[in-house]
Amino acid sequence: MQTTNQPTFERNTFKKRLTTMLKVDFRRMFTSPFAYIMLGISLVMPVLILVMTTMMDGTVSVNPQTGVEMVIEGFDNVWQVIGTLSSANATGQMSMDMTAMCNINLVFFISSVLVCVFIADDFRSGYAKNLFTVRSKKGDYVISKTLVCFVGSALMIILFFIGAMIGGAIANLPFDITGTSVGGIICCLLCKVLLTSVFTAIFTTMAVVGKQRLWLSLICSLGASMLLFAMVPMISPLDANIVNVILCLAGGALFSVGLGFVSKAILDKTSLV
Repeated sequence: MQTTNQPTFERNTFKKRLTTMLKVDFRRMFTSPFAYIMLGISLVMPVLILVMTTMMDGTVSVNPQTGVEMVIEGFDNVWQVIGTLSSANATGQMSMDMTAMCNINLVFFISSVLVCVFIADDFRSGYAKNLFTVRSKKGDYVISKTLVCFVGSALMIILFFIGAMIGGAIANLPFDITGTSVGGIICCLLCKVLLTSVFTAIFTTMAVVGKQRLWLSLICSLGASMLLFAMVPMISPLDANIVNVILCLAGGALFSVGLGFVSKAILDKTSLV
């Protein structure tokens, strides 16, 4: 009796689809010159901030209209560019001076450019439309973009920290730990990294709203992130502990899942062009 070999088709499971999508997205992001430009900016920016503010420390500027003198104050130590103590946040001692604004929290805004450009390129080039037509599901796309952009944003935070150490050494700023500990600084950095998942989820949602309209994605992303920006120093202080880390982890998971469903719904209900 002659038997014929029937063709077998490998099942395209969620795990296989997502793995393939992640491989493609990681390759696309980390072979792009733009991604390395953003990472380089994150590394160089704290060096420039610490060196320039140290050079300008004590400089007096006069408002020509009011005649009021203003003294520019630099950083007292390197760790101020990483975060503020929880005691300062609780008592409302945070000011809106240069040292309070020019710190690691700027990376959350800068990462919006990385996320929005990365996703907008998919829609402007027609890659996203072809992807959804041929094989991929929109849920897989959202998960992959969120994870890849989270990794990119987390690397920006880590590079800023490295740059701060280099900048502090160049500017001869003290590395004295006052009011916190090495463990607190590590927890603070972990909190910052985990909080990038919150902002990445927001930026991904805004990017699928704007699609190829990069300007719209950026405006919406910056506007939405401004609502949460004031909470970042309180959630991730310089003297953070494991409780802060858990809160940031839980918040990142909730935002990623919740806004992930929102992003998928937007892709399902709107045109891809």
